[in-house]
Amino acid sequence: MTIPKRIDLHMHTTVSDGTDTPEEILAHVKEAGIDLFSVTDHDAVKGCRILQAVLEEGDPHFITGAEFSCKDEDGQYHILGYHYDPESNAIRNLAGYGHNLRMDKIHMRLNHLNSEFHISFPEEELEKLLLMDNPGKPHLALLLVKHGYAETKEQAMGKFLDRLHIRSEFLRPEVAIEGILDGEGIPILAHPAYGNGNQMILGESMERRLQHLMDYGLQGIEAFYSGFTARIRDELLGFSEQYGLYVTAGSDYHGKNKLVRLADTGLHEAAEYPDGLYRFLEQIDA
Repeated sequence: MTIPKRIDLHMHTTVSDGTDTPEEILAHVKEAGIDLFSVTDHDAVKGCRILQAVLEEGDPHFITGAEFSCKDEDGQYHILGYHYDPESNAIRNLAGYGHNLRMDKIHMRLNHLNSEFHISFPEEELEKLLLMDNPGKPHLALLLVKHGYAETKEQAMGKFLDRLHIRSEFLRPEVAIEGILDGEGIPILAHPAYGNGNQMILGESMERRLQHLMDYGLQGIEAFYSGFTARIRDELLGFSEQYGLYVTAGSDYHGKNKLVRLADTGLHEAAEYPDGLYRFLEQIDA
């Protein structure tokens, strides 16, 4: 693989909470001139299988991806898995477990809306929602807007959905990392500086966070990410050098659901690719 000039390894399709189908996202990737990309739907690999089936010779280089929502006693994490075998039992089981947790939560949120706010939706819309690959808060928020309970998705989140604090089972980071490794993949911490909600994690807190996850086998960090300042990027790149971590770049593109453009990673601001990114590229090309 030649060294790609434009990279975006973090994007979502309609398989999770994006608005572009996998086929549409491929078309947009081509339009954006991206040379290397990955689709990282939440707790799902279906989008990657679709893309593998439609990719043709001359298309941008693609690697499999997924984003697993994790939590333990020390916090919340989003663990990206790259370059895995989508047919491996480990990855299938991990995606299935995450999907089941998401379905449990959507039912809890629907019950919360009904019991606390006397809000319900037509049966045909509920059926459509529950048949989605991975329904979540954004989908419920859009339903609330559609039926006039809120003016915007953000208002629906704050007024209704964020008021429910779900105490349910969760995917632990060590389980996600182990599953990715068993599926021959590379576990990467997504947007490392962002914790719960508006929480910003830097300095010693970030270092402890990384050490905690490296104990489980974490191999890299998403140091280039839409919204990161130069200070955040430089700190993460320093940790990459200190601990020998891979580096990735991702926009977190969701189509119309977020004001983020493809390839908006900050990587273009770097004078040269960091060593951790070169090592990641070598690993996926091995």
